[in-house]
Amino acid sequence: MTIEEQIRTDKQIDQLLKAILKSSKYRNLCEDLIMNIGRRELSKRQDLRTAVKSTKNKLHQIGGAYFLQRPNYKLWLENLRRAKRSRNKDLFLKACAQVMSYHYSTKDRLNILDQFYAKIFSLLPPVHSIMDVACGFHPLSIPWMPLSGKVTYYAYDIYKDLIDFLNDFITITDTQGYAETRDVLQNAPKVRTDMAFLLDALPCFEQIEKSAGSKILESINATFLLVSFPVRSLGGKKKDMRRHYTAYFDKLRQGKNWTVQELEFSSELLFLIAKKT
Repeated sequence: MTIEEQIRTDKQIDQLLKAILKSSKYRNLCEDLIMNIGRRELSKRQDLRTAVKSTKNKLHQIGGAYFLQRPNYKLWLENLRRAKRSRNKDLFLKACAQVMSYHYSTKDRLNILDQFYAKIFSLLPPVHSIMDVACGFHPLSIPWMPLSGKVTYYAYDIYKDLIDFLNDFITITDTQGYAETRDVLQNAPKVRTDMAFLLDALPCFEQIEKSAGSKILESINATFLLVSFPVRSLGGKKKDMRRHYTAYFDKLRQGKNWTVQELEFSSELLFLIAKKT
């Protein structure tokens, strides 16, 4: 690429970023992610207007489509704080579940939270640090996790307003750690943890970049990784997704020095990976 071509491309990326951030739907998105996808779309189309449209469509597929309603973080935090101050555990759990019901990735898991985490953590040694990649509302499940002693929790997502909300939630629950806006595909977290959650995340990464699944699993620095896949589409159809994602994961694990346990729940298909060093 010549210097002139690079200058033109940089200018188009800047214009694309500004055009997308003007929309209330996308203004809280991680700018690194927007530019990452925007560059890919511009390389395919060159036309700025078309690239902006296709970038928005991609951003919706990997993020916006999962929200069941427009988030009301201010109200949710008020409800969570009120419930926490009441010292009524059931009331606080109800407030957490209410928030999780507004996101597809956590909504289907609400009826099995107790057995879900009891099963997962029964298969692990004591966990002192957790990474939650493309977390969505999943950190609100912390109260259901059978954690012993102090645990440090690191959460990553692409929405700045969601990250602000999660940092407030982490403070409310007296949990050590933090939430951070990050394009993890291009800039993997540097922390090392005992385990990492990647729940319903890999299909979204594959929307951005082919072979992203293998790339992200290799880059996450955790002893155990819990990877999950949906068994139904966002519209509720099964479409033989269990078989599809089993075959997909079988390809991902080929040649890897991993020990894998497969877990099945009504809401999703899970694989618990133990990385061998």
